[in-house]
Amino acid sequence: MRKIDTCIVGATGLVGQMMLKVLEEYDFPVGRLKLLASKRSVGKKCLFKDEEYTVEELTKTSFEGYDLALFSAGAGISQEFAPIAKERGLLVIDNSSAWREDPTIPLIVPEVNLIDHEMDRLIANPNCSTIQAVLPLKALQQTFGISRVNYSTYQAVSGSGQKGMEDLWATRNGQAPTLYPYDISQTVIPEIDVALENGYTKEEQKMMNETRKILHLPDLPVSATCVRVPIEVGHGVSIAVQLEEPFSIDAIQQCLQDFPGIQVVDDLPTHRYPTSVLAKRYDDVFVGRIRRDMAVENGVLLYTVADNVRKGAAANAVQIATALLPQLMEVAK
Repeated sequence: MRKIDTCIVGATGLVGQMMLKVLEEYDFPVGRLKLLASKRSVGKKCLFKDEEYTVEELTKTSFEGYDLALFSAGAGISQEFAPIAKERGLLVIDNSSAWREDPTIPLIVPEVNLIDHEMDRLIANPNCSTIQAVLPLKALQQTFGISRVNYSTYQAVSGSGQKGMEDLWATRNGQAPTLYPYDISQTVIPEIDVALENGYTKEEQKMMNETRKILHLPDLPVSATCVRVPIEVGHGVSIAVQLEEPFSIDAIQQCLQDFPGIQVVDDLPTHRYPTSVLAKRYDDVFVGRIRRDMAVENGVLLYTVADNVRKGAAANAVQIATALLPQLMEVAK
């Protein structure tokens, strides 16, 4: 098998480190491996398959002779360097928000809309909460049709990267918060990302817009409330969906269980339902608390949990690359 020469941009960050872990677990056919980051991280050492690699500075010439670039270094870096990598012929998968709403750039969850990769060699990884939500939504869309979606999220501090984790640890030890506006160890915070003029936060708007794009439903009514909770890893998303057709709960459960990447865990009397502890270190989306919405015709309620650092970021990117291995093999240098 041909090897894929791979660059990881943002290799020392929370998601970059998880990308290395997932590439190794998936036995992805990495050939040469280049770890890239900003000047302050140059010289750091990272392990991959028991071999030590030295982090290099990201420059405009970093991508020469490589096949694949996985980006997780923020929108500004991606806007500057991802087009350069694409021009050098690499397949680029970007975990930032830089390209998600660009109509010419594919926004992919591989179980849902892999076909969209044909749009461009630069692929955007969706928002972590969007990823875990669109798997069950796609399953329901295929079988029953969907006409309206409402989200309430419960997002772990790792969604803010290493700084979010550190803020939780610090406030647990009695220190003042430095990232969040309140002590995250003592409260949930109904504010993620910046406030917009329409009263939503940017995180909420991202979920709404990305859902429509991934499901190819540009007019779908979607609303969201996004909340930060004092959990390290494992986002929860409560989803209220109005379907186009009548349903039975048994049919909903079967529809979800049959969809790739979903595990149904749904037995309230025995306390079996999705939790952050259950989802941690897995790449599946766990779905439970499936019940009829008594307030809406053809409405169904469900609760999803996923490991936001893995499926919500690193693993989704590696799964895209794995699914596109045939194309990568054809052009491998």
